[in-house]
Amino acid sequence: MPLEAGLLEILACPACHAPLKETSSKETSSKEHSSTETSAAEQQQELLCTGQDCGLAYPVRDDIPVLLVDEARRPA
Repeated sequence: MPLEAGLLEILACPACHAPLKETSSKETSSKEHSSTETSAAEQQQELLCTGQDCGLAYPVRDDIPVLLVDEARRPA
């Protein structure tokens, strides 16, 4: 479920204070599957920093943005 536009307008990157934009990343499921099943790619919602030097991606879990630098990842 997408975040409300009003919420996205007031959120900023905790590291550099640049605006954030909503994206989704594909992650391969690490669960074991039987030989007849294939591993499915799951889409995970993220908030991506728009700062040129930062670029951290913050996860959104259960429709709640986790704006902790320690939880963020650097996009490849």
